[in-house]
Amino acid sequence: MSEPAISKPVTAARPSGRIADRFRELANASELGLIAYITAGDPSLEATEKIVLAAAEAGADIVELGVPFSDPIADGPTIQRASERALKAGTTPAGVLDLVQRIRVHTNVPLVLFGYFNPFLQMGLEKFAAAASSAGADGVLTTDLTPEEASEYRAAMQARGLDTIFLAAPTSTDTRLAKIAESSRGFLYLISRTGVTGTRDALPEDLPALVRRARKFTKLPIAVGFGISLPTHVTVLGGIVDAAVVGSALVAEIEKASTADAAASAVAERMRTLKNAARAGISRRSEKPDAW
Repeated sequence: MSEPAISKPVTAARPSGRIADRFRELANASELGLIAYITAGDPSLEATEKIVLAAAEAGADIVELGVPFSDPIADGPTIQRASERALKAGTTPAGVLDLVQRIRVHTNVPLVLFGYFNPFLQMGLEKFAAAASSAGADGVLTTDLTPEEASEYRAAMQARGLDTIFLAAPTSTDTRLAKIAESSRGFLYLISRTGVTGTRDALPEDLPALVRRARKFTKLPIAVGFGISLPTHVTVLGGIVDAAVVGSALVAEIEKASTADAAASAVAERMRTLKNAARAGISRRSEKPDAW
């Protein structure tokens, strides 16, 4: 049986919001964006507030706030341990939304809620979307939700102005990439390799080919995550994608720190190093899609 026809990207109305604005600024500067992933509530929500503000001040262009979940199947051991610590500290989805509201008082950095579907569904999709938007969140990435099962979710989030970000993998067919691209807002998140999150020494050799395939189906900025941790990664990625997601490397800094202030300082130092590499690195992007 043949696969259905693959739709081509259509230039839509110019997107608005903090995520789109930030990517336009980065494109105009020919600069790779940095997206920082931090598990909310590790080691406490108060500590996370300090860490996020420090990361933003040090150069994070977007912050993903991980909503801790008891069965984080897509996460490697570092982020799994962070989720366990956050849950033991009493972190709840409602508490994370309160945290977003507190962070938003101090910074305009785009905030993406990164989590699993069950906690959002338990709160009620419309209630969650309304609360997230009111708190100042800009987007939601639900790791275990596929576009085919996400029509109600997408409607609820987008009705409140929240970007819906979906994951694409090296194993995604062209047909599937087209569907993921069609369902995504804000940016398209490409997983650099199969497996779970975690730091790696080298980027996959087939990453440029994966990005080229994805660009056939979207004019959205493309971010790559899973395994990004070193300045050398960032230096090279500027010529391939629009943003790099750094997660496990930052969470590991938090895990090692003895206090919230020490964690914030360590994360900020790591972000500054990576941001310097992003600004000094390769940038071959000459096209700036009108949709940005």
